[in-house]
Amino acid sequence: MQNPEVEIKADQSPLTRADREANSIICSGLTQLAPHIPIVSEENQKVEYSTRKNYQYCWCVDPLDGTKEFLKRNGQFTVNIALLQGAKPVLGVVHVPVQGKVYWAVAGKGAWARESPASPPRQLHCATFRETDPGLVIVGSASHASQETAEFVGEFRAPQFRAVGSSLKLLMVAEGAAHMYPRLAPTCEWDTAAAHAIVEEAGGRVLQAGRCDSSGNALEGWRGALEQAIPLHYNKPEALNPFFVVYGKELPS
Repeated sequence: MQNPEVEIKADQSPLTRADREANSIICSGLTQLAPHIPIVSEENQKVEYSTRKNYQYCWCVDPLDGTKEFLKRNGQFTVNIALLQGAKPVLGVVHVPVQGKVYWAVAGKGAWARESPASPPRQLHCATFRETDPGLVIVGSASHASQETAEFVGEFRAPQFRAVGSSLKLLMVAEGAAHMYPRLAPTCEWDTAAAHAIVEEAGGRVLQAGRCDSSGNALEGWRGALEQAIPLHYNKPEALNPFFVVYGKELPS
């Protein structure tokens, strides 16, 4: 039986009442906090690039990242809010509602997490590793597996693969619980911007691994693209991200 509170968007992704209400609350709060900074949100009306390209700063918001996980009631969904300066995320906040955790980072100030409102903040540091190490922990999507991801994982010695939803995967790299996160499947800017800021301030990197078209189909292989070590960037003409890989503190092999 179809849930009357769930709509299916044009890209076949679900939209719930929770998405809409969270978006309204977040946008209202950000407008009060900084009325001069425009908001780009997954659930707002699309702003054309001809306007966005002139933004010096803008908020990049996903009011409920991991809607499929939310509907499964497995707790693996987040609220993502990033501040972009041009093409770069310079502030990121990710809330994990079911766990009560909040992660945040500001450029040059480190990455932090708080387990609950009463607990002290702890600083986050990515794990240090070499690609030749056995048993590396590689995290991937719980809902968007791909053949490319399987090939990536197969490059390593006895890797431990863990499937997780939403931006929790980037956060696992940021706090050292995983060494890498290959995302060789489609995402959009609001899915990654906030946690991207947190990963970088924890000592990690988020690197482009090829390009994809407007339907999310890969246009080039990920190996050659990774060698160029180009960071993921934002406020592009299209919200679709290229494929990417998140690394902790990788040492030369």
